[in-house]
Amino acid sequence: MAFLRQPLRRHARGAPRIAAIAASGLLTLILMPARAAGVDEPSATASGEGPKEAPTSSDAPNSQPAGSDRDALQRELEREAARIRALEQRLSKDESATPPPSSSASSSSASSGSNPNALSGSFGDEGFTLESADGLNVIHLRGNLSLDHRYFDDSYDPTTADTFLVRKARPTLEGTLDGMFNFRLMPDFAQGKTVLQDAWVNAHFADWFTPQIGKFKAPVGLERLQLEEFSRFIEASLTSDLLPYRDLGFALTGNIDKSLFTYQLGVFDGAPDGQSTDSNSTPDFNSTGKFVWEGRVFARPFRLSDWEVLRQFGIGIAATYVNVTGTRTPTSTTSLLANYKTTGQQPLFSYRTNTGITFNNATIADGIERRLVPQANYYAGPFGLLAEYVQADQQVARQLTATTSRSATLENRAWQVQGYFFLTGEKESYDQLVVPRRSVRQGGFGAWEIVARYHELHFDDAAFADGANSFANPATAARNARAIGVGLNWYLAAHYKLQFDYEHTRFDGGATTGNRPDERVLTTQFMLAF
Repeated sequence: MAFLRQPLRRHARGAPRIAAIAASGLLTLILMPARAAGVDEPSATASGEGPKEAPTSSDAPNSQPAGSDRDALQRELEREAARIRALEQRLSKDESATPPPSSSASSSSASSGSNPNALSGSFGDEGFTLESADGLNVIHLRGNLSLDHRYFDDSYDPTTADTFLVRKARPTLEGTLDGMFNFRLMPDFAQGKTVLQDAWVNAHFADWFTPQIGKFKAPVGLERLQLEEFSRFIEASLTSDLLPYRDLGFALTGNIDKSLFTYQLGVFDGAPDGQSTDSNSTPDFNSTGKFVWEGRVFARPFRLSDWEVLRQFGIGIAATYVNVTGTRTPTSTTSLLANYKTTGQQPLFSYRTNTGITFNNATIADGIERRLVPQANYYAGPFGLLAEYVQADQQVARQLTATTSRSATLENRAWQVQGYFFLTGEKESYDQLVVPRRSVRQGGFGAWEIVARYHELHFDDAAFADGANSFANPATAARNARAIGVGLNWYLAAHYKLQFDYEHTRFDGGATTGNRPDERVLTTQFMLAF
């Protein structure tokens, strides 16, 4: 009966007064004279009967005197009043012994409302979220699980290249502490190994001044800076082969006038082309003592204009610089040079490795490496466009004999343009979650998007010059690669995406005679990202 205690307690003290009023009213009704003073008895009815006389005592043998009726009623009222007083005492004693649950709940609620560290949970575009009552402390639990299948329809790639694989398995913990310190921790458990992809913190002193330290995406390539869950293709284009992916270091970042202008400038350990610092000779470590300078500026000049069709046009440029030399001994090599891959993740180009006995004749980095990367993107309604160009200059050297060597500055370059269009009318964007107008769970067809791109990668002819003394072997390394890709993306719901990409790549060189056969690959990916 505990659920009855609260209303009983609320009204118990007023119960005697209510009972007394009710009893008084009842007594008044009972003792009210049949005929009020100054009011006549009803006259004869239409039947013609005269007025009736009041009955006498002889007419009502069971009747009692009026005085005894009043005394009996008075005694009954006194007994009822005594019972009510006893009930009130019992309720009062029970209330003092057991605090009411509602009092405790309301106290807890008040305490929670006044505690700025109390957490509330939710799920939305930023994953599972815990947020303090004052909004200054926020933690997001996110994830990206990407499951791929590759099928090669060409005469060059081995049948073992056809495979299912876990491309990405990235649980992510990110958030904000004290309203200004942001962080992200993102390991990757895919492809049979564990790699720390992101581990950084920054301090948001102002929109235009946010220092950041740790491991994060190098502020260079526009396509590479896009989070993978927002990428419109399963694999990055050939331009990414010449760009660093994730790097370890310190950077100053900021945006001015509501992101009308953004900048990043930092110093990093340095990573090989197309790779991250976990691919260094000592993973996630600078083994050379030399640091890479990387910077980028990007503007949306029409972001605040009245021309809505131009608001999502952006243009920028990035650059990197380092002066570093690889090391070699008769038995080991740290070249600081990359091996390049096709979009099907098959070997494309590599520099010569050591084949010497008394000396090391591998090609190594030997001096300045610099990159220049102009870039742009544009979005309007269901249409999107991204383009970038990369020029990468690399000084290299190779020991030819015990006493002679050769060196050169190689100029490699790449460019791409990719476009997208939503058949179902959703809006294209660079970094926003795609939410179908009507998801499959809601009985709709989800969002459907078609994508296409063209991209090229060219290696300097000087890398293949001088026959056996060349920096790269023309029989195995392609001089150029040109690829065209098309795809269909199906967004079943906000966090589920199914992608189908077909890529056809043609090569110049890369074979003992003539050109390497074309690569044709169909890649399918199911992505769960939240």
